[in-house]
Order: sequence, then structure tokens, then C-alpha cells
Amino acid sequence: MKQTALVTGATAGFGKAIAQRLVHDGYRVIATGRRRERLEALAAELGPDLLPFPLDMDDAAAVTALPGSLPEGWRDVDVLINNAGLALGMEKAQDADIANWQTMIATNVTGMVELTRVLLPGMVARDRGHVVTLGSTAGAYPYAGGNVYGATKAFVSQFTRNLRCDLLGHNVRVTNLEPGLCGGSEFSQVRLRDDAKAAAVYAGTKPLLPVDIAETVAWVLSLPRHVNINEIEMMPVCQAAGGLAVARGMKD
Repeated sequence: MKQTALVTGATAGFGKAIAQRLVHDGYRVIATGRRRERLEALAAELGPDLLPFPLDMDDAAAVTALPGSLPEGWRDVDVLINNAGLALGMEKAQDADIANWQTMIATNVTGMVELTRVLLPGMVARDRGHVVTLGSTAGAYPYAGGNVYGATKAFVSQFTRNLRCDLLGHNVRVTNLEPGLCGGSEFSQVRLRDDAKAAAVYAGTKPLLPVDIAETVAWVLSLPRHVNINEIEMMPVCQAAGGLAVARGMKD
């Protein structure tokens, strides 16, 4: 019997690539996102093993109601891919738009934990399941303008570690995947709201791509059920963590 995976943020980028890969690997996939037309196009591409399910991660009532809102036969979710997330703005904290901060927290943290909470009891009851959450190297390495986005991804990292503690004794796995520089998605366009600036982020680089993330997810899921990959930090070879910064010539 095919396993059922739920992938959030499946309308583009990582989520779309992960959904495509999992259907190819024999999963049935519930693909969620806000843009219904994109989900329906994905279902037309992938066939009956892809269920389009419009969902706004900022809508707490819809997230809470999700398990009972799924069609019969799709309600036992074996794999949750917490992919939906975003970054908004690159301003330093003292200049940032508080609305951007609130949106990042609502999506990257609140929506993610609410969805995890409503699906975990079923996994525990069935004594099988896997939660894979998309964190970021921004959760480990600070940079100017990263402020709340980095903080939300640090939350993801600690949340998944604590989930493993709570799930000890159950055959439910938890993995935090932390990519670095990634192209081929809408991430920078959404963050910078300027196509030219977004393109400049990747100029002269060979970044990770959504297919690389999907490949990593597929590998993690393919391992024997007694093997838990706690965290994976991945970067393209053109990227490394920067050294400590020093400001010179400051006034006393």
C-alpha cells in the first residue's frame, strides 16, 4: 500500500520539486498551497497520486481542521514535509517593517507548529511516520538583515530536536533539512520584491536547486525505519560560512 505524504508550499520551488519526486518514488502526495491553479496544474501533470489541497498556513482554523477535511482514504498521513515558508526584506532590525516580521513568524513558525501538532497524534497512534522540516543555514549563521528570518529557522532547528525527545519510544522520525544558497525558486523574488535584485543574488554562482533538495528528502525517507537523520546542513560548493565581522573606526 502506498504511503501518503503531505507537502506544504507545493506550488513552486522546493515544495513542487519534492511533490514531483515523491510521486515518482511511489508516494501519494497531498500538495498544499495558496495558489489553487498551480496545484491543479501539478495534479494534471502527476495524475491521481497527487491531491491538490488549497491551504493558507496563516489560517489557523483551516490548519486545525485539515485532518478531517481531507477526503476518505487520504487522512492517514505517513510523511509531513513542512516546506512552506518565506523571507521578507533585508533591512537591518532598526529599519525593518514589523509587518514583515509578523508574516514570517506566522508562516515559518506558527503555521508549521500548528500543522505538525494536528498530524502528530495520528502518526503516534499508528506508530509510524516522518516529519521533515525545511530549516535553513540562516538558523545557524547570522548575517546583516537576517534578523527575524534567521530566528524563525533557529526555532525550526530547536523545535525538531525537541520533537525527537518527545517521540522517543515511537517509530516516528524527525528531520531538519538546512539548505544554504538555493536558486530556481521564488525565494529571493518574494524577499526582495525586485526581479533584478533577486537575480543578482545568484550572479556568478552555481547554487543548490530544488531538485537537490528533493533528492535529499527522498534519501532521508528511503532509509530503514530505525534510522533517523536528525539534521542535514547543505550548501553549494561556492558558499561557506563567513568569518566574524569587525567594525573599524568607531567612535568611543
